[in-house]
Amino acid sequence: MSVIGRFAPSPTGPLHFGSVVAAVASYLQAKSQNGQWLVRIDDIDPPREQSGACDSILKTLELLGLHWDGEVLFQRHRQDAYQEALDLLSSKKLIYRCNCSRKQLQGNAYPGTCRLKAHSSKQQHALRIITNQTPVNFNDGIQGHVQQNLENDVGDFIVRRADDLIAYHIAVVVDDAWQGITEIVRGADLLDVTSRQIYLQRILNVPTPAYAHIPAAVDADGKKLSKQHHARPVNDDQPETILFLALEFLGQQPDEVLLQGNVEEIIQWGVKNWSMKNVPEKATIEI
Repeated sequence: MSVIGRFAPSPTGPLHFGSVVAAVASYLQAKSQNGQWLVRIDDIDPPREQSGACDSILKTLELLGLHWDGEVLFQRHRQDAYQEALDLLSSKKLIYRCNCSRKQLQGNAYPGTCRLKAHSSKQQHALRIITNQTPVNFNDGIQGHVQQNLENDVGDFIVRRADDLIAYHIAVVVDDAWQGITEIVRGADLLDVTSRQIYLQRILNVPTPAYAHIPAAVDADGKKLSKQHHARPVNDDQPETILFLALEFLGQQPDEVLLQGNVEEIIQWGVKNWSMKNVPEKATIEI
């Protein structure tokens, strides 16, 4: 079976170093196996999008020599597919309306408050999926064995928001299946949500890709580098340095002589020498 990997950034700002590391890792994992690497823009949350961010992201990827296969997929064009998935969940009586506010909810797991309530479709509401006590298990390529009891640890989670926007988990699962993604390499900050996505994959009867969660880049305070925390964008004028630092972060031990080469030479070295086993088995790494 041919390998298909992907990188799926949200257009909420330019790429920061943590995002670049995820892009590099997913690219090298796919290309080291002669696979395809796809780019998908996670633009299903318009209120959070930043004007010009999408163009900036794609420009940075190209400057780094991370050339994608095929056309970029924009999730905003996939609304019919997401609705089809919601309709299937509804036909299985696995989703229900919920009008609980965040203020009403206590604790980490949703307690199923609205499971047995009748809500009018005219009321503003989210849609939640019913979870159960069966543990979800998977072996992560970097972080090892993971097990989660969704009903206890998470509760019934949202698949469509109260503002009628599709939730991240359902969009990701639907598009990964449609694009034939076989391997997902991303930050360990998403490790906790993977069980939810596997749960949806099983219900929707679509394949489960192999997962590998690289350490998330954090600052001195332990905060993940993110646009929300105002992480600085990478400097597009120094693509060779950025690539070299990303390889170091990923434990690939690049030779400093690479800094004298160009982007293409560094990428070629990365593909030839890529080893998932060398990626640190950590949830976070401070930079």
